[in-house]
Amino acid sequence: MATLSARSQRRSGRTIETAAIDGLRSALRGKLYQQSDGGYDQARTVWNAMIDRKPALIVQPMGVADIQAAVNFAREHNMLFAIKGGGHNIAGSAVCDDGLMLDLSSMRSVRIDPHAKVAHVEPGATLGDFDHEAQAFGLGTPVGINSTTGLAGLTLGGGFGWLSRRYGMTVDNLISADLVTADGAFVTCSDTQHPELFWAIRGGGGNFGVVTRFEFKLHAVGPMILAGLVVYPISEAASALKKYREFVKTLPHESNVWVVLRKAPPLPFLPPESHGSDVVVFAVFHNGDTNQGKKNLEPVRHFGAKVGEFIDSMPYTAWQKMFDPLLGPGARNYWKSHNIVTLTDELIDVLIRGTKAIPNDECDLFLGFIEGEPGKKNESATAYSHRKTAWAMNVHGRWRDAKQDDECIGWTRGLFKDAAPYAMKGVYVNFLTDDEKDRVQDAYGPSWNRLLEVKRKYDPSNLFCMNQNIDPNG
Repeated sequence: MATLSARSQRRSGRTIETAAIDGLRSALRGKLYQQSDGGYDQARTVWNAMIDRKPALIVQPMGVADIQAAVNFAREHNMLFAIKGGGHNIAGSAVCDDGLMLDLSSMRSVRIDPHAKVAHVEPGATLGDFDHEAQAFGLGTPVGINSTTGLAGLTLGGGFGWLSRRYGMTVDNLISADLVTADGAFVTCSDTQHPELFWAIRGGGGNFGVVTRFEFKLHAVGPMILAGLVVYPISEAASALKKYREFVKTLPHESNVWVVLRKAPPLPFLPPESHGSDVVVFAVFHNGDTNQGKKNLEPVRHFGAKVGEFIDSMPYTAWQKMFDPLLGPGARNYWKSHNIVTLTDELIDVLIRGTKAIPNDECDLFLGFIEGEPGKKNESATAYSHRKTAWAMNVHGRWRDAKQDDECIGWTRGLFKDAAPYAMKGVYVNFLTDDEKDRVQDAYGPSWNRLLEVKRKYDPSNLFCMNQNIDPNG
């Protein structure tokens, strides 16, 4: 008999017979791992090295039938159930202790219809998988900035990136989705089929089912774009950020400029003596005519006395991987995030003080600029409702040695607290850590009550609870 812990049994004291586990294995086209099996540790590992959980069972499905079998097994045996797409979620919700983990990494198909400008994407696909296929036809849609991020989790939380000012949030480009719901049923949702469920998955996270296929609208992107970095010393940061604040008010939506404050990495275009010094980095991007892009972005090069710069035409796929080395797996990560409407003088001062106190060369903070197309939609159009957000601010605590936990977590929390008076109440749900349960309702904002009703309809027993959870019991 295979005995599982109390948490995996959720609300039941039953154990699971070996025969039942063998029955699940025989029902799958994919793989089933137990803790003693080779490949188990690789399957349970997620991006954030602070997360070290051990499921009793891991299912790696090959298709919808396998997902249905896993969902039905978890429900019937009252097991804690976790879903891993790319495994990038900061809270580590992709993996659970003692329960059943659904690892979707074998389902990474991306099929592009270049004539209809539509993409059909399986739930284990990464942003790199998606960009690789879509860029073969010079197409794309707004996604994130790290190629190893899972597209499923990014989408279900809202999703934004370099293209969002022009084409909206990721969820604004979702046409339809197939799901397996808590009762094991297969459902297609769109504006005309199960419209309430379709509304809910566009920002409500993984609370409502396992998405087995996403259908996205595509746009002309690249394949060559204009992008790069302009780096200023921290001594220029106050002046540069105030100039940036005014500059973006008239910046066309096909262009974007994000801000990163950190210690200067050893980039080849920066002088060696600047490596490790405190800097403010303006990451510039333009999708369209190169000459127009240079004209749009030229003022960024004159915010002050630069440390260095690199701006050039490059493949969109290369730019999408540019920050991968700073966000690779294996590090300990702790984040805190705010939504920002106005980059006030007071907030700028807070950011600069926080940068000067950064504890190592891996921690940073960024301001992702998303003002533009996302704000044109009504806040009730999708479950993602933070349509007035101009910048998503994220404080990245990142380090290698567990002995630095207190220092790096303390820095992250301190900067977050100091910035709070200048932020909106809401927060981007994908940036919440596991210890921020008190902010979950703020993350869903005015969508909360409507999301609660959809949850009660499609998952009344809260099978899908390993997420920023909407508890159907209130």
